[in-house]
Amino acid sequence: MKLKNKKVIITGGASGIGKATAELFCHEGAQVAILDINKTEGEKTVNKININKKKAFFFETDLTKSKEVKNSINKVLNQFKEINILFNHAGTIIVKPLHKSSEDDYNYLMDINVRSAFLVCNQVIPIMLKNKGGNIIITSSIGGEKGFALESLYCMTKGAVLQLARSIAVEYRDQGIRCNAVCPGFVKTNHGLREIKELDEQGQNWNETDLHAVQGRICKPEEVASAVLYLASDDSSFVNGTALYVDNAWYAKG
Repeated sequence: MKLKNKKVIITGGASGIGKATAELFCHEGAQVAILDINKTEGEKTVNKININKKKAFFFETDLTKSKEVKNSINKVLNQFKEINILFNHAGTIIVKPLHKSSEDDYNYLMDINVRSAFLVCNQVIPIMLKNKGGNIIITSSIGGEKGFALESLYCMTKGAVLQLARSIAVEYRDQGIRCNAVCPGFVKTNHGLREIKELDEQGQNWNETDLHAVQGRICKPEEVASAVLYLASDDSSFVNGTALYVDNAWYAKG
């Protein structure tokens, strides 16, 4: 087991990539705490995992609220006594032309995609420093480095968390903390399918042929989870400050 007895927090773990990662991590021997605002899906996910006598826990959390983040992490720490791995995955998207985007749109995406990552890292890093080490993975996107029409705000937020991951890696390397980013392309989740649908509705064509041209096919959430597992495990012990693209060469192709 690659994560035997590791204590893990996954934000945004109630569904999609976060859920697939929680299931995989528990299969690999970890104890996982899911922090998510979606109580129904979060409880459903941990109940499914725990059928097989795994150890998953759900903490309903609005990750944009500092008090809720702090309270949930304290509850996790009381349960686990330590935190070895953080997968900072919570995020969302707005598909809209920049000139039609509002300040509310900006604040909404910045809160969920960027502020939440800051708040959770801000609380977890001191715990990892006390433990003399830890491992953080942050979900960015291929859009963190490539520009995409109709997704200017989203790409801005994903660029921000990509740089957060790189900066954490540099700042805390000598204290035993690694930090990397995972950068998917289109993934077959509710989030990914909604993104494709909304792009199509606004004049872009992302049918099967178009997807094949850029990334071969749509990615499965389990494939992203496997990449996160690599970054979370000792298999990547000398990988730090990198962006791992899970896009079947889309970024490399340009």
